[in-house]
Amino acid sequence: MRGRGRSLVTDAIPVFDVAIAGGGAAGLSLAASLKQALGAGASVAVLDPAPAPAYGSAETPLRTVAIAGGPRRLLERIGAWEEIEPKAQPILKMDIMDGDVRDAVRLPHLHFEPRHNGEPLAHMAFTDDIVRALTTLCERLGVARLAASVAGFRSGKHVGELALADGGGAIRARLAVAADGARSRLRTLAEIQTIGWDYDQSGLVATIAHERDHEGRAEQHFLPAGPFAILPLPGRQSSIVWNERRADARALLTLDPNDLVRELELRFTPKLGEIRLASRVEAFPFRFQLARRFIGQRLALVGDAAHLVHPLAGQGLNLGLRDVAALAEAIVGEMRLGLDPGAPAPLGSYERSRRFDIAASGMGMDAMNRLFSNDVAPLRLLRDLGLRLVDRAPQLKDFLIREAGGAGRGAPKLLRGLAL
Repeated sequence: MRGRGRSLVTDAIPVFDVAIAGGGAAGLSLAASLKQALGAGASVAVLDPAPAPAYGSAETPLRTVAIAGGPRRLLERIGAWEEIEPKAQPILKMDIMDGDVRDAVRLPHLHFEPRHNGEPLAHMAFTDDIVRALTTLCERLGVARLAASVAGFRSGKHVGELALADGGGAIRARLAVAADGARSRLRTLAEIQTIGWDYDQSGLVATIAHERDHEGRAEQHFLPAGPFAILPLPGRQSSIVWNERRADARALLTLDPNDLVRELELRFTPKLGEIRLASRVEAFPFRFQLARRFIGQRLALVGDAAHLVHPLAGQGLNLGLRDVAALAEAIVGEMRLGLDPGAPAPLGSYERSRRFDIAASGMGMDAMNRLFSNDVAPLRLLRDLGLRLVDRAPQLKDFLIREAGGAGRGAPKLLRGLAL
């Protein structure tokens, strides 16, 4: 539905400066960034058929994210962090182990803790809390919210036209943004292809209650089937991301809860005392996916619509917010001058700024997963030696922390806490 063909809308339909498909953290943070920078000078719409997560739900939240330093500064600058921070848990130290499921004790091969400025390594938060805070912020800033999904897209010389599903009419926008996830409908309508592959891995995700305090410590255990992450949450709780081969993950989900906890204890180790499930357990398949282009005519891709990486370093949302910072910086200056946010120049600048970072991060995570998700003795010896060498190189560890935080040299202003 792109390119030639009959117009999907009539001239009576109003034009937004930016229309964002997807009401998750990436789409909402982009909308808030633009409105916070431009105020009434920009008309921004978010399209999503799903309502925002409700407050006071009886069910324990499940999905969590680690918010690195740069994305946290973005959330601070646009005004969302004030609501998120009281519900977030700082990560004050991180240990990386390599071992076997049956090891009762696993000693750290690599240890990270804050240096110099004393900032936490990251903050753990529930995804629902982030989306709620951003939804409230967007309402306050005057972002239009349309409870609809995109059914058609046609890019024109001056505007893009988005037809809405279920007879919801249509809208126009000078720039359309696909922030609607890994199976992005808008990306598909724009005929942007992806490359990628499935991993024979799924991640079992749950919230775990434990007897002792985690003291803000995160752990990554590299086990033969894949990484097992323990991520601190407020109180005596932690989130786990438990990688297993897909067939094994399906079998684990069929276990009696007591048997599942026994399997969990083998991987968790006994350092935090008795543990129990504090939420349901769900499994999510892992995949690497990269859009062949991050832009099209009158279109930009951000977040999972542009890229999907292995979650072993918790970089999924952080990469998405780095997209947001780069795209906002590329178009805000244009809009302040009365220029076109959907013109080729700012969109080309955005794609150039993100392509290398995403490719390097994605392939780096893929290589790490392949290197550590096995029990080949020579490889295990080499990787353990490598981890110990890094642990004895403070400057290299500082560099890795800065890069993971997304606010290194040349980073967009929002990631450095600066106004656009």
